[in-house]
Amino acid sequence: MVDFARYDVRNYPTLPVREGYEAWAPSYEATVLDLMDLRLAGRLTSIDWAAASPVLDFACGTGRIGQWMRAQGAGPIDGVDLTPAMLARAAERGVYRELKVGDVGATGYPAGAYALVTQSLADEHLASLEPVYAEAARVTRADGRFVLIGFHPFFLMAGVPTHFNAAPGEPTAIESYVHLTSDHVAAAGRAGWRLKEMVEGLVDDAWVAAKPKWEAYRDRPVSFAMVWEKT
Repeated sequence: MVDFARYDVRNYPTLPVREGYEAWAPSYEATVLDLMDLRLAGRLTSIDWAAASPVLDFACGTGRIGQWMRAQGAGPIDGVDLTPAMLARAAERGVYRELKVGDVGATGYPAGAYALVTQSLADEHLASLEPVYAEAARVTRADGRFVLIGFHPFFLMAGVPTHFNAAPGEPTAIESYVHLTSDHVAAAGRAGWRLKEMVEGLVDDAWVAAKPKWEAYRDRPVSFAMVWEKT
């Protein structure tokens, strides 16, 4: 783990995670593109989404990934998130069996209760990866899987933080950390996981059409998805 500040070239004002997502909640849906995470989820071949039951969605946010999974036939789905404002928006979707405020490293859900755990676009906000991998291992059954989708460390190391406009023309970053792929493998291995599948998303025509300034990042990795299985 390396603090993002080492790579920061934009020097946006930076908020703690809970405070940042509370402020971002009203505009989150309008700013996060499906290209970042849902397109990668759709590329995974080792997950039978329709057979995933039940599912626990770590850092579920506004419920984007939960709604996508429900559309693939997964469920029932429970969700946990640090931020009440994000959970309120997830509840509006009507796809979760239960939603609660909690820490992804200590959710309070029963051991061995889930076939699948997911987490999307949250690992960069964790100072340590060990708790999330350990908790995913605890709450999944022996044949359970863990799907983790993340903002690529390359983009963070290129100086682009997770950020939003707190007000028009006022970009604001959220506290972030850089975790290399090897950091994930090490933390997952200590929790009893092994890597089953990994895909990465590059900045392509679709990205540049949505964000023309990202032409400078064309063909660079912007996000990744990992599927973990128990050893």
